Amino acid sequence: MVLINLAAAGIFARDKHLARQGRERIPERTLHLLEALGGCFAILPLVYLIHHKNRKPAYFLWTWGFAAAWSIGWVWLHNR
Repeated sequence: MVLINLAAAGIFARDKHLARQGRERIPERTLHLLEALGGCFAILPLVYLIHHKNRKPAYFLWTWGFAAAWSIGWVWLHNR
């Protein structure tokens, strides 16, 4: 879980860097895939800390959704 979050944070920050340079970006579906794999816990604070994708409600709603799903799954697994 730690490795996927580190990778997701690095790729998300790289996308912000590419955006500022006006270069070709990392597809949103790639970022969402990283979130679905558990990287949402690194990306979620970065949305607000580095102000990337924070003006796209459709984007960060997916991020919050993945974080909620992971949290619910974690609680369910540990309370069985």
